[in-house]
Amino acid sequence: MNRFAGLKFSLPPTAVLCCWLPLMLGSVQAAEPSHEVQANYRAEMGAITADPRVQAALQYVVGVKEKSQKELIELTEIPAPPFKEDVRAAHFAKMLKEAGIKDVQIDGAGNVIGRRPGKTGSKVVAYAAHLDTVFPEGTDVTVKFDGEKMRAPGIGDNTRGLVTVLEVIGALQSANIETDADLLFIGNVGEEGLGDLRGVKYLFREGAEKIDTFIAVDGGSAERLVYGGVGSHRYRVTFKGPGGHSWGAFGLANPQHALGRAIALFDENAPSVTSVGEKTSYNVGRIGGGTSINSIPFEAWMEIDMRSGSQAKLDDIDAVLQSAIATALQQENDGRLDGPPLTVDIDRVGTRPAAKGNVDSALVQRAMAASQALGVTPSLQISSTDSNLPISKGIPAVTMSRGGKSGEAHSLHEWWQPVDAHLGPQIGILTILAEAGLAD
Repeated sequence: MNRFAGLKFSLPPTAVLCCWLPLMLGSVQAAEPSHEVQANYRAEMGAITADPRVQAALQYVVGVKEKSQKELIELTEIPAPPFKEDVRAAHFAKMLKEAGIKDVQIDGAGNVIGRRPGKTGSKVVAYAAHLDTVFPEGTDVTVKFDGEKMRAPGIGDNTRGLVTVLEVIGALQSANIETDADLLFIGNVGEEGLGDLRGVKYLFREGAEKIDTFIAVDGGSAERLVYGGVGSHRYRVTFKGPGGHSWGAFGLANPQHALGRAIALFDENAPSVTSVGEKTSYNVGRIGGGTSINSIPFEAWMEIDMRSGSQAKLDDIDAVLQSAIATALQQENDGRLDGPPLTVDIDRVGTRPAAKGNVDSALVQRAMAASQALGVTPSLQISSTDSNLPISKGIPAVTMSRGGKSGEAHSLHEWWQPVDAHLGPQIGILTILAEAGLAD
């Protein structure tokens, strides 16, 4: 229900606006702020929120619950497995056009990009949500209702993010808001799993059109504000040998044994990195190989993920892995009784740069000010999102809430619930206007 319907009001003084907006626009849990918002950014946000056009845009978001629910079901039920986002991309492009964006393209990587020209176009601000989900082809993505919860794989992460982008466009169009900067509304590919950020890597490739500010929509809690990137190195490691009969060819080097040695050595030595300094993690997520219980396998493989918010620590844990692999290979080859030595292929299948954000940067300060103007106490975090790439290149970037409440992400039981769903797009609107400039 639109609590603004039929309501007339006069704007309060800017000085009390931050206290007044939360009562008007919705409530959330409060917590002690982690960082101070500088006075100049508070004043800037006060001026933005006092504009009647902005009030109308914020009001619009509150009143589109039914429309947004319909769009969420529509998009969720279009599968978007990793590397196969094209059908959903085509539909999202159509939705951008229907929302009023005239210039809509699908680029060489499969990203959907809608341009909303600004008054001057001297700056480009991007607002993006990823199209892909983690779920493979054939997954049942039918939306089912569980009370107020909507359940379906990918409904929160990140299909709701796409709907948030549409809500922000609708709000700006409805309120006839013009910005100084050009706005890009993006549905990007390749955020999940082995997608390896290929969508944003294409957006920020050498020679690409410049993007001055990047705002990603990916996360449920309204308080969540990601300002730095947890980097990751991912490998598929494959030991290879001739293989043979477990009795008749006994004595050949065994790829599975080498793999087991490598995992054990890595696990024994990794704490030299993970037990000190900034948090660093590692995980052998998948292993495989072999043809039968009575065959020496011809190959054995593992996939491993390592993460840290520090690039130096990430490089350190990577070095421990490389040493463990080399030692395991040598030990298994040295112990063989017959046949050729094993070989190993080490394939990097994922690289997300660790990226240190700056709490005092204009974008982070503006995002914090936007949250506080709506009664939300921002929780500054580092995480692994599409923002990693631009932050690592020195381009202002944050990742913020898609609105609502969600749970069981990356599982078949994933759910999203429209609790304070308006807050995500509202924070997005205010942050975009602060960065892009509210044209007269």
